[in-house]
Amino acid sequence: MHIGLIGGIGVAATVVYYQRLVAAAAERGVSKLDLTIVHGEIQELIRNNLADRRAEQAKAFLPLVERLDHAGCDCVALSSLGAHFCLDELVALSPLPIVSAVAPLDAFFAERNIKRIGLLGTRVVMRTRLYGQLVDTGAIVLDDEIDRLGQSYQDMAVAGACTPEQRALFLEAGKRMIAAGADAIVLAGTDLNLAFDGQDTGYPVIDALDFHVALLADLAAGRRSLHDLSR
Repeated sequence: MHIGLIGGIGVAATVVYYQRLVAAAAERGVSKLDLTIVHGEIQELIRNNLADRRAEQAKAFLPLVERLDHAGCDCVALSSLGAHFCLDELVALSPLPIVSAVAPLDAFFAERNIKRIGLLGTRVVMRTRLYGQLVDTGAIVLDDEIDRLGQSYQDMAVAGACTPEQRALFLEAGKRMIAAGADAIVLAGTDLNLAFDGQDTGYPVIDALDFHVALLADLAAGRRSLHDLSR
């Protein structure tokens, strides 16, 4: 199966998607991964995300999806959980199935008996508790820190690098949410690996990016069908 990926939102997240998808596909015996990546505009996404301009962002993504369609892709994935704020609007326009990064998470939490999670990501991800798509799982956020955490996340995503101060902020936020009753911290922003990779946090951390990559790798290997995974 030919996977299409909208990247550039941001660049560091795209690189991690590429690295982990290639590795996951190889683990599943895929000797030749069919993958095409197009470059999205992160500043445009940030403006539309903060203003909740879902229709406008979906229209901005549409030419990229059409380019992937013309390249022969069978499905499309967004390399940003923040970009999923306009997923329904994009699905309505897209000529290709969109593979969601959000939909599989709730089922995973339920299977693992994870009752409450702490969320880190964009302002919108935190304010909406992952777009209100968690049915069986409760979510904790630091309401008094949403703007600070969201701005730090945005700055890190644009720069493609994490400062020591940003890392300390995110790690401490995770610790506070665990103390508030979260069973695990979910990295609901695909650039958060820059802050958390290689860190001994002392608490459970779940990277949402890994679930999305696993689903895409399963599609590439023929282990899953678009009927099950696309929206």
